[in-house]
Amino acid sequence: MSTWTIRLAERRDIPDLLSIEVAQFPEPWTRTMLIDEISNLATRRYTVAVEDEKIVGYLGVMYVIDELHVNTIGILPGHEGQGIATSLMNEAWGVAKGRGVQRATLEVAVSNTRAQELYFRFGFSPVGVRKNYYERTNEDALILWADLA
Repeated sequence: MSTWTIRLAERRDIPDLLSIEVAQFPEPWTRTMLIDEISNLATRRYTVAVEDEKIVGYLGVMYVIDELHVNTIGILPGHEGQGIATSLMNEAWGVAKGRGVQRATLEVAVSNTRAQELYFRFGFSPVGVRKNYYERTNEDALILWADLA
């Protein structure tokens, strides 16, 4: 059984996050985007899962008043299906509830059924579709919402 710890992301983690972004997403975030997100501690919270001193996953969320927006979640290829994403989400949910967050939202590619299964386990339900949300692939995104209260 693999074990990992979750901690706040730091600037030194950017190369590892970029590697996961490029491996996982057709429209990976850039170094500048990730630095901006990690640096914005007032409204953003980025965490990493670390196993044997290696980042195996990360999660980025944004707080908007009493709502949480899941910006991104990525798992290092070869480490999927081990519960890393679930651990990151559980940790984020606990912090969000402590901050008084009532609801959460996100967009997910309609073809990304693995991520959708994760989100459904956390109480997310589809409420709409953003047509051609992903520019490079012209793929639609499902809009999901969940109640945290």
